[in-house]
Amino acid sequence: MFETQPQNEINALLQSDSEFRRLYQRHQKLDRQVADALVGALPLAPSAVAQMKREKLAAKERLLRWYEQRRIN
Repeated sequence: MFETQPQNEINALLQSDSEFRRLYQRHQKLDRQVADALVGALPLAPSAVAQMKREKLAAKERLLRWYEQRRIN
């Protein structure tokens, strides 16, 4: 998700900001669950997978805004 950002900045946020870390971990968990569902390892209804994808996208957008705000300040 943060492939183009300096990893040291992301690590610093993960260590210093518990809310950022919680949201990042939530995004990672959703990413794994969606991937598992898409290959059939996690049997879920299509509507559940769609909901998880929406939650994952919302988390990603919030994380990216959070990161950008911290870089500006």
